[in-house]
Amino acid sequence: ERIAALTDLYPHVVHAGNFDEHAAKLADIEVIFATWGMMNFTAAQRAKLPKLKAVFYAAGNVKAFAPSLIEHGIPLMSAWAINAVPPAEMCLSQILLSLRGYFRTVRQYREHKIFDAKRYWRPGVQDEVIGLIGLGYIGSLLRKKLRDYPLKVIAHDPFLTRERAAELDVTPVSLEELFAKAYIVSNHIPDLENTRNVLDKKLFASMRDGATFINTGRGAQVVEADMIAVLKARPDLTALLDVTWPEPPPPDSELWRLPNVVISPHIGGTTGHEVTRLADCAIEEFEAWQAGKTLRYEVTRDIFKTMG
Repeated sequence: ERIAALTDLYPHVVHAGNFDEHAAKLADIEVIFATWGMMNFTAAQRAKLPKLKAVFYAAGNVKAFAPSLIEHGIPLMSAWAINAVPPAEMCLSQILLSLRGYFRTVRQYREHKIFDAKRYWRPGVQDEVIGLIGLGYIGSLLRKKLRDYPLKVIAHDPFLTRERAAELDVTPVSLEELFAKAYIVSNHIPDLENTRNVLDKKLFASMRDGATFINTGRGAQVVEADMIAVLKARPDLTALLDVTWPEPPPPDSELWRLPNVVISPHIGGTTGHEVTRLADCAIEEFEAWQAGKTLRYEVTRDIFKTMG
């Protein structure tokens, strides 16, 4: 309704399955509002939209369709920053629960190891080290949320500058130092060619006693066989995996059976009532664009290169 009030809105939802049916009527389209399922235009399809000036995407990842727009100078806005809020909130909750020993003690309790569960030392939310791998929108937002707690945050990100580290109040460290020092390790690096299979056996084996690994980034960054081997040898560790590779894991994957692994079905992203935030963001960006203002969330060529 808000979009209809602001524009002369085309009366049908157009997608890859019905584009040809509507193509003859799209010559005057100047702006596209889209969300998950946005089609990747071929050259022939793009030619059917000669007046297209901008695309406003009410979702996050634009990897599947952005190049065909960016390469032809069509501004693309994505609500990726807004889409970062739910995973940051989910990670925060998992970090706080992990600091209280929740996942390990519940496991021990279920196994009727009552004494072990009660005697297990839990640091609590005080004076512990949290390690963040990647300080993009999600990692940075999570760090800001962690400021409400007396915790030390270390981080590894190849794009992290001294100025940005100071602004976020994080200590830059190597990946090796992060795994060895942090009680909670949370992965937020984008899924790029050079970030795949970087989290290996040596890193997982170096984790502190009772430490937790949280992955809401991408599963392909983990050498899964290495992680499984360490988790089998180190029952003191816990892995909270909202992403895996492949996703979901094969039925015979040991991840399903390891007691110190919690797998969730990629629920960290925006869901339910939260999707209205994404729509609001896209509409606000459209209004700014109409007024000749700079877009806050335009996916430029340089930004796209760093997105997973």
